[in-house]
Amino acid sequence: MLVVAFIQWWYGPGWRDTAGRLEERLRTTWQTFSVPILLATLFAPWRRIVTSPGGSLDARMKALADNAVSRAVGFVMRLFTLLAGLAMMLVYMLIGGLILILWPLLPLLGPALIVGGIL
Repeated sequence: MLVVAFIQWWYGPGWRDTAGRLEERLRTTWQTFSVPILLATLFAPWRRIVTSPGGSLDARMKALADNAVSRAVGFVMRLFTLLAGLAMMLVYMLIGGLILILWPLLPLLGPALIVGGIL
């Protein structure tokens, strides 16, 4: 009776729960790395460091250069953060997908190891 209940759980709610946990982990990683916000602000200045232009041409050119550097730093930092988040999600998808694919075969591993050890 216990074996039947285990098999019913393993191939039903257990499998769905594992898929749900993978989906939740991907959603949490997406939100933790703030992917939509990073994409929306990809070219924004770094930490809102913006130099306001002065009246002279020299001051305007200096402000333009400062603002360009601030945006470049912001772009690089956001890009690396996006890449790290997407890499984490890729790892979760690969490992989680492998677990979901192998999930039906895992209960057969115990008897197979026992038979393999006996023969």
